[in-house]
Amino acid sequence: MDLTEQIEELEFALLQSFSHKQDRPWGSLFWNEDQPDYYDANHAHVKEEPDLPDRVIDEVISFYRTMNIVPRFYLDNAERLENFVGLLKKRGFRYESYSQPVQLWNEELLQLPLNEDVIIEEVTGDNYHEALEVESQIKEFGGKEVREKALQSEFNDQRYTHYLLKYKGKPCSTACLFVHGSKGRVESVATIEEYRGKGLIGRLLQHVQKEAKGLQLEKLWVHPINEDVDKVYRRCNFETILTMQTGHAFLSGKGIKEIQERTSV
Repeated sequence: MDLTEQIEELEFALLQSFSHKQDRPWGSLFWNEDQPDYYDANHAHVKEEPDLPDRVIDEVISFYRTMNIVPRFYLDNAERLENFVGLLKKRGFRYESYSQPVQLWNEELLQLPLNEDVIIEEVTGDNYHEALEVESQIKEFGGKEVREKALQSEFNDQRYTHYLLKYKGKPCSTACLFVHGSKGRVESVATIEEYRGKGLIGRLLQHVQKEAKGLQLEKLWVHPINEDVDKVYRRCNFETILTMQTGHAFLSGKGIKEIQERTSV
């Protein structure tokens, strides 16, 4: 299995942890009627030019509209899908493209001096609502309504382990580790705004790296969502090994760029 296939396998395993998946001749459909505003849970995934593009667009629009979900496409290798992108625009879809770096941990533990003000806990039933309160304040996660459902789904899935960081006793940062087979991926990394800039994410990533070592994971991946986040991860021993050009076509609502540009850790 080559590198891109490994990345796709882990990505699809992650997506299917909170959505249904149906393979089609042209790609895949993902959906979750209980979380209609969760983009990752509700989109058509395409990575090659479809043979009958108009029919594909009709199928996707009809499929999602029957569930009152905004039709949207995620496009891999967007630079190779110019004809399909052009047709989507003609059909009324808004379109954005962006570079998606993929980073791999170099297996070196991040070295940080002891900070007695920082405590990191695994999220359990005892501190679940503290973690939810933190994640509900992260606008980039979609707000409490979206994150409440998503966190509950993840918490009940044994492949996820969530972590809560407290600074001077105040819950203020979260992260989670998703494990599929012998590979892991870091997800849901964020700090509430008033505590940003204190290096707390480095503390969480160091903790996740230790967990990955203990689980003897072969690889630990992360997909930073913008340049600022990319730099943070690179300082924490994650190396960019691939940059993909990704497209997002949607009939209404906010673009992913609009959401991500406000994100900071």
